Amino acid sequence: MKVVDIINKSEKTVFSFELLPPLKGTTGDKLYNTIEQLLEFDPKYINITTHRDEFDFHQREDGLIEKRIVRKRPGTVAIAASIQHKFGIPVVPHILCGGFTRSETEHVLIDLFFLGIENVLALRGDGLKNETMFKPEPNGNRNATELVQQISCLKEGRYLDPDLKNNTPLDFCTGVAGYPEKHFEAPNLETDMEYLKIKVDAGAEYIVTQMFFDNQKYYSFVEKCRTAGITVPIIPGLKPIAVLNQLTVLPKIFHIDLPKDLANELKRCKNNNEAKEVGTEWAIFQANDLVRHNVPSLHVYTYGITDNVKDIMKAVL
Repeated sequence: MKVVDIINKSEKTVFSFELLPPLKGTTGDKLYNTIEQLLEFDPKYINITTHRDEFDFHQREDGLIEKRIVRKRPGTVAIAASIQHKFGIPVVPHILCGGFTRSETEHVLIDLFFLGIENVLALRGDGLKNETMFKPEPNGNRNATELVQQISCLKEGRYLDPDLKNNTPLDFCTGVAGYPEKHFEAPNLETDMEYLKIKVDAGAEYIVTQMFFDNQKYYSFVEKCRTAGITVPIIPGLKPIAVLNQLTVLPKIFHIDLPKDLANELKRCKNNNEAKEVGTEWAIFQANDLVRHNVPSLHVYTYGITDNVKDIMKAVL
């Protein structure tokens, strides 16, 4: 079932989780175990992240440095299909611009269609660590809008090869990302809102937000979206703090603010266990408030950590 249909048919907030595919060389057992622990909370769909190739540097026996291409978490298509088959829960694999050509993207979408997967989340993705700005692959999509446009073309049966005949439409429900505190590359929130409106006009059917720790920023973001003419569902994404260093790491990586009260509580923590307790209580407060405001869905970034997520869900349901 498509995400928008799940939301539209529900009279209350539905819940979803985001998970990482297994590392190369490992099995899916840990991932499956994580999902099994979350089944009691009736997740309506599960997101699976996608990861591009990375570069690392290896010293050879002759002393020279060799640049190698590494993909640490391959197999998103396969693991997404296995989850949907094994648990009967709709999956939402992430589709990236970064690291993929338009042709590779088309092939991935064809594979997903044959596997019975109806949902995708279209993202530009991050640049390589050594790049000062995002660089698309040659013949790749430059941004999420172009990626959404490609998916929308396939929805109409328009493939990259103009000579194909009797083309089968690939009818995906496409989500995109939204940034309550603006994307770090946008000059201001107003400009970021214009970009988001373009993505929706290109065919995006719902928005899932980057993590935030101040619900008022989400409510303000939704209001700005509605004023801009964006009418699709806007799903808040929550990330419970789990370790102490996230006090500084999360603002640095994701360009978000932590409320003063939360930051002060974390500063008083002596270890990761105390920080996780603070983070869990804060996420429970956020989740309960969001549900009271009748958000269409609540999306939790779990990244394989389940004990705090289970505490949050038990407090909300």
